[in-house]
Amino acid sequence: MTPLSLVFAGSPSAAVPTLRALAAGPHTVRSVITRPAAPVGRRRVMTPTPVAQAALELGIAVRESARPQEIERELLAETVDLGVIVAYGALLREPVLSWPRLGWINLHFSLLPRWRGAAPVQHALIAGDDQTGATVFQLTPGMDDGDWYAQHRETVGGHVTAGELLTRLSESGAALVGSVVDSLARGDVRAHPQQGDVTFAPKLGREDGRLDWWQDASVVLARWRGVTPEPGAWTQTDDGLVVKLWELAAADDAVPMKPGELQVSGHRVLVGTATGALELDRVQPAGKQAMRAADWARGWGARAPRFS
Repeated sequence: MTPLSLVFAGSPSAAVPTLRALAAGPHTVRSVITRPAAPVGRRRVMTPTPVAQAALELGIAVRESARPQEIERELLAETVDLGVIVAYGALLREPVLSWPRLGWINLHFSLLPRWRGAAPVQHALIAGDDQTGATVFQLTPGMDDGDWYAQHRETVGGHVTAGELLTRLSESGAALVGSVVDSLARGDVRAHPQQGDVTFAPKLGREDGRLDWWQDASVVLARWRGVTPEPGAWTQTDDGLVVKLWELAAADDAVPMKPGELQVSGHRVLVGTATGALELDRVQPAGKQAMRAADWARGWGARAPRFS
Protein backbone atom coordinates (compact mmCIF):
# COMPACT_ATOMS: atom_id res chain seq x y z
CA MET A 1 0.00 0.00 0.00
CA THR A 2 1.32 3.41 -0.97
CA PRO A 3 0.37 6.02 1.67
CA LEU A 4 -1.88 8.83 0.48
CA SER A 5 -1.62 12.56 1.03
CA LEU A 6 -4.85 13.84 2.54
CA VAL A 7 -6.75 17.06 3.14
CA PHE A 8 -9.34 16.99 5.91
CA ALA A 9 -12.44 19.20 6.17
CA GLY A 10 -14.52 19.28 9.35
CA SER A 11 -15.61 21.52 12.20
CA PRO A 12 -17.43 20.06 15.27
CA SER A 13 -16.25 17.65 17.92
CA ALA A 14 -17.89 14.75 16.06
CA ALA A 15 -15.25 15.16 13.33
CA VAL A 16 -12.26 15.09 15.69
CA PRO A 17 -12.00 11.27 16.14
CA THR A 18 -11.63 10.83 12.37
CA LEU A 19 -8.95 13.52 12.14
CA ARG A 20 -7.00 11.98 15.02
CA ALA A 21 -7.31 8.48 13.57
CA LEU A 22 -6.04 9.61 10.16
CA ALA A 23 -3.18 11.56 11.71
CA ALA A 24 -2.13 8.45 13.64
CA GLY A 25 -2.28 6.19 10.57
CA PRO A 26 0.06 5.54 7.65
CA HIS A 27 -1.25 8.42 5.53
CA THR A 28 -0.26 12.09 5.70
CA VAL A 29 -2.81 14.77 6.55
CA ARG A 30 -1.33 17.78 4.75
CA SER A 31 -3.86 20.36 5.90
CA VAL A 32 -7.22 20.94 7.53
CA ILE A 33 -10.11 23.12 6.37
CA THR A 34 -12.56 24.23 9.05
CA ARG A 35 -15.08 26.94 9.75
CA PRO A 36 -13.83 30.20 11.31
CA ALA A 37 -13.68 30.79 15.06
CA ALA A 38 -17.06 31.77 16.51
CA PRO A 39 -18.29 33.39 19.77
CA VAL A 40 -19.03 30.81 22.45
CA GLY A 41 -20.68 31.06 25.86
CA ARG A 42 -22.27 33.94 27.69
CA ARG A 43 -19.16 36.05 27.32
CA ARG A 44 -19.10 35.36 23.56
CA VAL A 45 -15.41 34.44 23.53
CA MET A 46 -14.10 33.84 20.01
CA THR A 47 -13.24 30.14 19.96
CA PRO A 48 -11.71 27.98 17.18
CA THR A 49 -13.67 24.92 16.12
CA PRO A 50 -12.87 21.63 17.87
CA VAL A 51 -11.28 20.42 14.62
CA ALA A 52 -9.04 23.52 14.46
CA GLN A 53 -7.93 22.97 18.05
CA ALA A 54 -7.17 19.28 17.41
CA ALA A 55 -5.27 20.08 14.21
CA LEU A 56 -3.08 22.61 16.00
CA GLU A 57 -2.31 20.02 18.70
CA LEU A 58 -1.33 17.58 15.94
CA GLY A 59 0.84 20.14 14.17
CA ILE A 60 -1.32 20.21 11.03
CA ALA A 61 -1.78 23.41 9.04
CA VAL A 62 -5.26 24.93 9.38
CA ARG A 63 -7.26 27.01 6.92
CA GLU A 64 -10.39 28.67 8.31
CA SER A 65 -13.16 29.43 5.84
CA ALA A 66 -16.94 29.25 5.80
CA ARG A 67 -16.88 29.37 1.98
CA PRO A 68 -14.25 27.10 0.37
CA GLN A 69 -14.34 29.12 -2.85
CA GLU A 70 -12.73 31.99 -0.92
CA ILE A 71 -9.57 29.90 -0.48
CA GLU A 72 -9.89 28.04 -3.78
CA ARG A 73 -6.68 29.40 -5.30
CA GLU A 74 -4.44 28.32 -2.42
CA LEU A 75 -6.12 24.93 -2.21
CA LEU A 76 -5.63 24.18 -5.89
CA ALA A 77 -1.96 25.11 -5.60
CA GLU A 78 -1.48 22.11 -3.30
CA THR A 79 -1.32 18.52 -4.58
CA VAL A 80 -3.22 15.89 -2.58
CA ASP A 81 -4.48 12.38 -3.29
CA LEU A 82 -7.73 12.37 -1.32
CA GLY A 83 -10.06 14.67 0.58
CA VAL A 84 -11.91 13.50 3.69
CA ILE A 85 -14.88 15.49 4.98
CA VAL A 86 -16.80 15.07 8.23
CA ALA A 87 -19.44 17.65 9.20
CA TYR A 88 -17.55 20.59 7.73
CA GLY A 89 -20.65 22.79 7.58
CA ALA A 90 -20.37 24.11 4.01
CA LEU A 91 -20.84 22.69 0.53
CA LEU A 92 -17.83 21.89 -1.65
CA ARG A 93 -18.23 22.86 -5.29
CA GLU A 94 -16.12 22.60 -8.40
CA PRO A 95 -13.21 22.92 -8.93
CA VAL A 96 -12.51 22.09 -5.26
CA LEU A 97 -14.70 18.99 -5.50
CA SER A 98 -12.43 17.49 -8.18
CA TRP A 99 -9.20 18.88 -6.77
CA PRO A 100 -7.88 15.76 -4.94
CA ARG A 101 -6.74 13.00 -7.32
CA LEU A 102 -9.28 10.56 -5.85
CA GLY A 103 -11.91 13.16 -5.05
CA TRP A 104 -13.52 13.43 -1.61
CA ILE A 105 -15.04 10.85 0.70
CA ASN A 106 -17.62 11.88 3.29
CA LEU A 107 -18.46 10.31 6.65
CA HIS A 108 -22.20 10.69 7.25
CA PHE A 109 -23.90 9.59 10.46
CA SER A 110 -26.78 7.57 9.02
CA LEU A 111 -27.49 4.53 6.88
CA LEU A 112 -27.82 6.34 3.57
CA PRO A 113 -30.05 6.97 1.72
CA ARG A 114 -32.02 7.34 4.97
CA TRP A 115 -31.56 10.77 6.58
CA ARG A 116 -29.62 12.76 4.03
CA GLY A 117 -28.87 16.23 5.34
CA ALA A 118 -27.49 18.19 8.28
CA ALA A 119 -29.10 16.44 11.28
CA PRO A 120 -29.30 12.69 10.61
CA VAL A 121 -28.81 11.51 14.20
CA GLN A 122 -31.45 13.86 15.60
CA HIS A 123 -34.04 12.90 12.99
CA ALA A 124 -33.37 9.19 13.41
CA LEU A 125 -34.17 9.43 17.12
CA ILE A 126 -37.21 11.66 16.64
CA ALA A 127 -38.57 9.15 14.12
CA GLY A 128 -38.01 6.28 16.56
CA ASP A 129 -35.52 4.36 14.40
CA ASP A 130 -34.15 1.31 16.19
CA GLN A 131 -31.23 0.93 13.77
CA THR A 132 -28.75 3.56 12.64
CA GLY A 133 -25.10 3.77 11.71
CA ALA A 134 -22.55 5.60 9.59
CA THR A 135 -21.77 5.64 5.88
CA VAL A 136 -18.59 6.56 4.00
CA PHE A 137 -19.46 7.65 0.47
CA GLN A 138 -18.02 9.48 -2.52
CA LEU A 139 -18.86 13.15 -2.34
CA THR A 140 -20.82 14.51 -5.32
CA PRO A 141 -22.51 17.86 -6.05
CA GLY A 142 -25.83 16.44 -4.80
CA MET A 143 -26.89 16.18 -1.16
CA ASP A 144 -25.36 13.01 0.29
CA ASP A 145 -26.26 11.02 -2.83
CA GLY A 146 -22.90 9.57 -3.89
CA ASP A 147 -22.03 5.87 -4.12
CA TRP A 148 -21.03 4.40 -0.78
CA TYR A 149 -17.88 2.44 0.12
CA ALA A 150 -18.65 1.18 3.61
CA GLN A 151 -21.38 1.22 6.24
CA HIS A 152 -21.44 0.57 9.96
CA ARG A 153 -24.77 -0.51 11.46
CA GLU A 154 -25.77 -0.58 15.12
CA THR A 155 -28.80 -0.68 17.41
CA VAL A 156 -29.85 2.71 18.73
CA GLY A 157 -30.78 1.74 22.29
CA GLY A 158 -33.85 2.87 24.20
CA HIS A 159 -32.45 5.71 26.29
CA VAL A 160 -29.65 7.26 24.25
CA THR A 161 -29.80 10.96 23.37
CA ALA A 162 -28.64 12.52 20.11
CA GLY A 163 -25.48 13.80 21.77
CA GLU A 164 -24.60 10.39 23.17
CA LEU A 165 -25.36 8.59 19.93
CA LEU A 166 -23.35 11.06 17.86
CA THR A 167 -20.35 10.59 20.15
CA ARG A 168 -20.64 6.83 19.73
CA LEU A 169 -20.97 7.02 15.95
CA SER A 170 -18.07 9.46 15.64
CA GLU A 171 -15.76 6.85 17.16
CA SER A 172 -16.99 3.91 15.07
CA GLY A 173 -17.13 6.18 12.03
CA ALA A 174 -13.48 7.13 12.44
CA ALA A 175 -12.47 3.47 12.13
CA LEU A 176 -14.75 3.11 9.11
CA VAL A 177 -13.08 6.05 7.35
CA GLY A 178 -9.62 4.63 8.08
CA SER A 179 -10.52 1.31 6.48
CA VAL A 180 -11.87 3.03 3.35
CA VAL A 181 -8.79 5.25 3.00
CA ASP A 182 -6.56 2.16 3.27
CA SER A 183 -8.65 0.38 0.61
CA LEU A 184 -8.46 3.38 -1.71
CA ALA A 185 -4.70 3.39 -1.27
CA ARG A 186 -4.56 -0.29 -2.23
CA GLY A 187 -7.02 0.18 -5.07
CA ASP A 188 -9.27 -2.66 -3.93
CA VAL A 189 -12.38 -0.77 -2.76
CA ARG A 190 -15.74 -1.08 -4.53
CA ALA A 191 -18.44 1.58 -4.60
CA HIS A 192 -22.15 0.72 -4.27
CA PRO A 193 -25.07 2.83 -5.50
CA GLN A 194 -27.43 3.96 -2.76
CA GLN A 195 -30.63 1.93 -2.69
CA GLY A 196 -33.84 2.29 -0.70
CA ASP A 197 -36.21 5.03 0.33
CA VAL A 198 -34.67 8.49 0.58
CA THR A 199 -35.49 10.59 3.64
CA PHE A 200 -34.13 14.00 4.58
CA ALA A 201 -32.80 15.44 7.82
CA PRO A 202 -32.77 19.24 7.68
CA LYS A 203 -31.07 21.29 10.37
CA LEU A 204 -33.17 21.68 13.52
CA GLY A 205 -34.02 25.05 15.07
CA ARG A 206 -35.15 26.13 18.52
CA GLU A 207 -38.85 25.54 17.80
CA ASP A 208 -38.09 21.90 16.94
CA GLY A 209 -37.12 21.44 20.59
CA ARG A 210 -40.54 22.40 21.97
CA LEU A 211 -42.31 19.35 23.41
CA ASP A 212 -46.01 18.76 22.77
CA TRP A 213 -47.59 17.08 25.80
CA TRP A 214 -50.73 16.22 23.81
CA GLN A 215 -48.76 13.61 21.89
CA ASP A 216 -48.17 10.02 23.00
CA ALA A 217 -45.57 9.56 25.72
CA SER A 218 -43.31 7.58 23.36
CA VAL A 219 -43.44 10.37 20.75
CA VAL A 220 -42.61 13.07 23.33
CA LEU A 221 -39.72 11.03 24.69
CA ALA A 222 -38.39 10.33 21.19
CA ARG A 223 -38.35 14.05 20.38
CA TRP A 224 -36.65 14.84 23.69
CA ARG A 225 -33.93 12.29 22.88
CA GLY A 226 -33.52 13.69 19.36
CA VAL A 227 -33.11 17.34 20.37
CA THR A 228 -30.85 16.76 23.39
CA PRO A 229 -28.47 18.51 23.77
CA GLU A 230 -28.96 20.50 20.53
CA PRO A 231 -31.06 22.48 19.82
CA GLY A 232 -32.36 21.59 23.29
CA ALA A 233 -35.74 20.43 24.62
CA TRP A 234 -38.00 22.98 26.25
CA THR A 235 -41.56 23.74 27.23
CA GLN A 236 -43.56 26.56 28.76
CA THR A 237 -45.69 26.76 31.89
CA ASP A 238 -49.19 28.18 31.89
CA ASP A 239 -47.83 31.42 33.36
CA GLY A 240 -45.30 31.84 30.53
CA LEU A 241 -42.11 30.50 32.16
CA VAL A 242 -39.81 28.75 29.67
CA VAL A 243 -38.27 25.57 31.12
CA LYS A 244 -35.45 23.60 29.50
CA LEU A 245 -35.65 19.85 30.01
CA TRP A 246 -32.24 18.28 30.42
CA GLU A 247 -33.28 14.83 31.66
CA LEU A 248 -36.57 13.06 30.96
CA ALA A 249 -37.55 9.41 31.35
CA ALA A 250 -40.49 7.05 31.01
CA ALA A 251 -42.72 6.55 34.07
CA ASP A 252 -44.79 3.51 33.15
CA ASP A 253 -45.91 2.92 36.75
CA ALA A 254 -47.42 6.40 37.21
CA VAL A 255 -51.14 7.03 37.62
CA PRO A 256 -52.98 8.55 34.62
CA MET A 257 -52.44 12.30 34.21
CA LYS A 258 -53.77 14.96 31.88
CA PRO A 259 -51.42 16.29 29.16
CA GLY A 260 -49.14 18.94 30.62
CA GLU A 261 -50.25 18.28 34.20
CA LEU A 262 -47.42 18.38 36.76
CA GLN A 263 -47.41 16.56 40.09
CA VAL A 264 -45.00 15.34 42.72
CA SER A 265 -45.17 11.62 43.50
CA GLY A 266 -42.83 10.69 46.32
CA HIS A 267 -39.39 11.87 45.24
CA ARG A 268 -40.41 12.09 41.58
CA VAL A 269 -41.81 14.91 39.47
CA LEU A 270 -44.19 13.68 36.78
CA VAL A 271 -45.73 15.31 33.72
CA GLY A 272 -48.71 13.97 31.81
CA THR A 273 -48.94 13.22 28.09
CA ALA A 274 -51.73 11.90 25.86
CA THR A 275 -51.01 8.29 26.84
CA GLY A 276 -49.26 8.36 30.22
CA ALA A 277 -46.73 10.15 32.36
CA LEU A 278 -43.05 10.97 31.98
CA GLU A 279 -40.60 11.69 34.78
CA LEU A 280 -38.73 15.00 34.94
CA ASP A 281 -35.27 14.59 36.40
CA ARG A 282 -33.26 17.74 35.61
CA VAL A 283 -34.74 21.04 34.46
CA GLN A 284 -33.64 24.63 33.93
CA PRO A 285 -36.24 27.36 34.47
CA ALA A 286 -35.48 30.56 32.55
CA GLY A 287 -32.89 32.73 34.30
CA LYS A 288 -31.68 29.95 36.59
CA GLN A 289 -29.09 27.19 36.61
CA ALA A 290 -30.05 23.60 35.79
CA MET A 291 -31.41 21.81 38.86
CA ARG A 292 -33.07 18.61 39.98
CA ALA A 293 -36.77 18.68 39.17
CA ALA A 294 -37.57 17.90 42.80
CA ASP A 295 -35.72 21.06 43.90
CA TRP A 296 -37.69 23.11 41.37
CA ALA A 297 -40.95 21.58 42.63
CA ARG A 298 -40.23 22.70 46.19
CA GLY A 299 -40.54 26.30 44.99
CA TRP A 300 -43.97 25.89 43.41
CA GLY A 301 -45.94 27.00 46.45
CA ALA A 302 -49.59 26.01 46.92
CA ARG A 303 -50.33 25.53 43.24
CA ALA A 304 -48.37 23.36 40.84
CA PRO A 305 -47.76 24.96 37.43
CA ARG A 306 -48.87 23.28 34.24
CA PHE A 307 -47.00 22.79 30.97
CA SER A 308 -48.82 24.28 28.01
